[in-house]
Amino acid sequence: MQIEIERSLDVQAKGVSAEIDKMMFERLQNAATWSKLDIMQDLQVNDVDKRLSRFLGDLQSGYGDVYLSLSGVDPRGRVVSSSDAGLVGSAAAAGAAPIVDAATPSIELKFHGNSTVSEVEMSVPVKAAFKEGSLGTLCLKLDWARIDDVLDQAAGQEGRMVAVLDADGRMIGASRELRGRGLLMGSALSRWREASAPVFIRSGEPLDSSDMIVGASKAHGYAGFAGLGWTTLVIQPVDLAFAPIRHMGLIFLGLFVVILVGTVVTAIWVSSRIAEPIVALTLFARGYVGKRAIGMPPEAGSGEVGELTEAFVSMIRDIAQSQQNLVRASKLAVVGEMSAVIAHEVRTPLGILRSSAQMLRREANVTAEGRELLGFIESETERLNRLVSAMLDAARPRPAVLASVDLGALAHKCVAMLAGQAETKQVIVTEHAFVSDAVVECDGEQITQVLLNLLMNGLQVLKHGGQIDISLHDAGDSIRIDIADDGPGIDPADRSKVFEAFFFQREGGIGLGLAIVQQIVLSHGGDIEAADSPLGGALFRLWLPRTQAGST
Repeated sequence: MQIEIERSLDVQAKGVSAEIDKMMFERLQNAATWSKLDIMQDLQVNDVDKRLSRFLGDLQSGYGDVYLSLSGVDPRGRVVSSSDAGLVGSAAAAGAAPIVDAATPSIELKFHGNSTVSEVEMSVPVKAAFKEGSLGTLCLKLDWARIDDVLDQAAGQEGRMVAVLDADGRMIGASRELRGRGLLMGSALSRWREASAPVFIRSGEPLDSSDMIVGASKAHGYAGFAGLGWTTLVIQPVDLAFAPIRHMGLIFLGLFVVILVGTVVTAIWVSSRIAEPIVALTLFARGYVGKRAIGMPPEAGSGEVGELTEAFVSMIRDIAQSQQNLVRASKLAVVGEMSAVIAHEVRTPLGILRSSAQMLRREANVTAEGRELLGFIESETERLNRLVSAMLDAARPRPAVLASVDLGALAHKCVAMLAGQAETKQVIVTEHAFVSDAVVECDGEQITQVLLNLLMNGLQVLKHGGQIDISLHDAGDSIRIDIADDGPGIDPADRSKVFEAFFFQREGGIGLGLAIVQQIVLSHGGDIEAADSPLGGALFRLWLPRTQAGST
């Protein structure tokens, strides 16, 4: 912390010194520039037309309160032109005599009394344009209050004091507190000017009996200006400088005590809040492990332990539900196996009944009522046969026999197979291939079954004059097939259910067609979804990978 305080004093002293150098450099530049203006040659005619006085008055007003007055003085020391008309004709102040060397303006400080610096006088010779020598002097009186403002602003933080010492060690400028002590123009602080280090600690005499920490910076000039040899001191009492450290130490001590007490209280509270739920959760887990039954779950409470309790109880319930589902699935699997066996055995007598009904219909002496009954037998046995086939496909799907298949040709073949039914219902079926290479690795028969099922669904729900569109698209590593129609469509609430077994909306359906379609597509590593058709009806969109995983 002490290092930071010393660094702050050093930086501030250098900053104030640089600011003063900059201000004085600007004034010197103005003096040197104005002395070379052509209008300054009016000094040799004593500014008879007052043109130079008006010019100096404009300059002085243009710079606000920077300059108290701007005056032109002849070689005899008489003011011949000035921004202050009252000075014209008077004798120049002592010390403002002409200067031979015009390369560098001279600066002379003038004080009233011994406690307040009121002004700084700066003079520069005006060289004659058409002869050797000087026509006189341009004198600029600066308002020293501008320097005081800079020092007051610098001292306004952390109880610091700022002083400016000239080359002789006199205090020519100071912040408000030092000005009030009457130390201006004195040499009381001259011993601090020659310090070997930029920041040091010294006895505070004559400012105070306590020690002072001082940052000192000698003027280094500005933009080529060598400076005036002034030294800027930033002074702060050691006790005041280190007061924040002591204050911070007390704060840290207080915080440590508060944290210690808070930690003990919190530890006791947390242990009681955590231990009880953990014990209850342990008893709940032991009861499930021992009895394989879910007892009364513990209260979840709040916080992380509550979340843990909820998650653990939910996991136990999921495990129990999974066990029940597994038992139920095992039973259903047995039922499925039995159904498959029964369905297989039923197909033979169904075929016999259908054939018998077809033969009886050929008999000449069968009445019209008999023929109608035989038609019922034939249609119902056909429906039962389709149901049995669907049950067999769902119960025992055969493994896919993979081969390279052109989906474009396969889709065209399926459309051709259903052309008769489409013509009967006057349904227009269109094909579009938006991919040049539609060859995929799949089981041709199973994919044919998929496409036929989807196209048949469309034909069955469409009215006369409907439209079905089948299109192939390039989907990168997959081929996308869209089958769209302009029928009634699928309710959005039912789109997630249409692929479930025994879910159907069409009258006379059994709800296995789309379930088998999804099963085949998924077994090929693809996917299928139901959506809205651009034609206004239903859209079935499926993806089939070009190559199967693990194939060579």
